[in-house]
Amino acid sequence: MELPYILIVYYSRYGATEKMAQLIARGVEQTQNIEARIRTVPSVSATTEAVEPEVPADGAIYCTDEDLRNCTGLLIGSPTRFGNMASALKYFIDGTGGIWASGALINKPFAAFTSTSSLHGGQESTLLTMAIPLLHHGMVYCGIPYSESALNTTSSGGTPYGASHLAGADNKNSISEDEKTLCLALGKRMAELALKLNV
Repeated sequence: MELPYILIVYYSRYGATEKMAQLIARGVEQTQNIEARIRTVPSVSATTEAVEPEVPADGAIYCTDEDLRNCTGLLIGSPTRFGNMASALKYFIDGTGGIWASGALINKPFAAFTSTSSLHGGQESTLLTMAIPLLHHGMVYCGIPYSESALNTTSSGGTPYGASHLAGADNKNSISEDEKTLCLALGKRMAELALKLNV
């Protein structure tokens, strides 16, 4: 029998968001009877034809409608782009009208994660704007409660709206211990909540 899964869909340009996805997946898999499924989305090209290969050269494979339709919960991640998600992730979400029409995601939990180059570069606005289309899908927003003590000690990323990371202007900052703790906590909370809602 196939286990229910939390789908973790991300877009990553320099690798920080991808590392966060992997940490969140570890958090998901701290819970029994559910697994993490990591997927990415292709870059958006300014040309009028597809330029990305059908299968990425490395990292996670591309997310499909079936991955999304059949998930038990969803985590989406993106670097910030002017306080919003990257166009590649937005393009993918904009193409989910058929799933929206079917109601396949109603009452399933979702959460968001992001990476920024500056501390005040739009972490919270990016997390909140990623939530908007998923609320239209009828999903239930899952944040990080302040019972996670790392929310009170972090001096980089980490918000009650979702996990975040301060990558730095040169994208060389490692994920801090607090950021790591919050990624793991978000994944674990999502798994537990998804199992409760999927009774």
